[in-house]
Amino acid sequence: MRKAIVAVVGRPNVGKSTLFNTIAGKQISIVEDTPGVTRDRIYAEASWLNYHFTLVDTGGIEPVSDDVLLKQMRSQAELAIDTADVIIFVTDVRSGVVDADYEVANMLRKSKKPVVLCVNKVDSVKKFGNDIYEFYSLALGEPFAVSSANHMGIGDLLEAVVQHFPKEGEATEEDDRLKIALIGKPNVGKSSLTNKLLGENRVIVSDIAGTTRDAIDTEIIHNGVPYVFIDTAGLRRKGRVTEDIERYSVIRTVSAVDRADICIVLLDATEGITDGDTRIAGIAHESGKGVILAVNKWDLVEKDDKTMQEFTKKLREKFSYMDYAEILFISAETGQRTQKIFEMVDRIHENQVLRIKTGVLNEIMARATAMKQPPSDKGKRLKLFYITQASVSPPTFVIFVNDRELMHFSYTRYIENQIRENFGFRGTPIRFIIRERGEES
Repeated sequence: MRKAIVAVVGRPNVGKSTLFNTIAGKQISIVEDTPGVTRDRIYAEASWLNYHFTLVDTGGIEPVSDDVLLKQMRSQAELAIDTADVIIFVTDVRSGVVDADYEVANMLRKSKKPVVLCVNKVDSVKKFGNDIYEFYSLALGEPFAVSSANHMGIGDLLEAVVQHFPKEGEATEEDDRLKIALIGKPNVGKSSLTNKLLGENRVIVSDIAGTTRDAIDTEIIHNGVPYVFIDTAGLRRKGRVTEDIERYSVIRTVSAVDRADICIVLLDATEGITDGDTRIAGIAHESGKGVILAVNKWDLVEKDDKTMQEFTKKLREKFSYMDYAEILFISAETGQRTQKIFEMVDRIHENQVLRIKTGVLNEIMARATAMKQPPSDKGKRLKLFYITQASVSPPTFVIFVNDRELMHFSYTRYIENQIRENFGFRGTPIRFIIRERGEES
């Protein structure tokens, strides 16, 4: 089941970013007492009790503002609302209900999404308790008194939010088609690639409403096998005019990646590799998805016999955090190597669902520890007792040790490399869970 998306919306300077950081449990949004500081959506993975969800912070909504920046922020917030499953509408008890709050409330009612009304900055119930009742006038149900800065009332707020999540027992239609998200900056050729794959395969095309409400997925049948391609809106680049006031938009990509099995990160060969490309790819990596780095517009690059090798080296350097990713040089315009995508996607999926017997894993680990002694600290040496595979997609392994503090990242990476040497796992990340003996797996 995909994670629910929760959008935090409201007019500027009501404390949305502080609430966002409190729920996410870490400082992500810039918190500053100036309207418009959070100028674009920011996302984080969050959890409450046994519920896991994607939290989206938005720029403040000024419904009637003609300011160019505030118009952009309103547009971004509206997109977050369209994509969200549940909306937290944040207001400010100190300013009371203002006209802009009524305007935002009307916008939210039209969205027909579940809305949880948050009255923020209630640092003292004794002082502000009676002021909360004013917010019933927004006609959005019970207002929840919260102090984001002091972490007060967050539990009751989230309890109301998760009530709107799909229940585990709710029946969902089985869909075993491979889902491939096309992600990347604007104008790298995502839609062109989809159209080329459609045209060359000459298949029956049906538009299937995606789980994300503003997305349309495209089914492509190749050699009798159906695949679903999720074409995302490009993440905007920082332009010269808006460089200081605009961040990358990520919500559509986050949502598409969450639904996908494999992500194709499209890069523009004529532009080279940018920080934006690595940031976009990082979304797929952090989500544990299979990854193909597809270098598009390769037909437009002047080449010699070393060009592809040199570009591949640069890719491995820039994307060093995901050296498992497959690389493919294509042209969506000419169709060059685009048919290899299906072969590569199938191979990655086989690696995603590959299971290794526990006995074989422990043989690999025993050989690895014999070749390279585990680290020690203050006279205490790490001991690896046992390894087993816990799940797939991505392949996840549990290692039982004597002291998890001694299991440094570098040694975990060493064990990963030994497993990859034996089984490959090309195209998919591998996850490790380190437990001390006696803990439940």
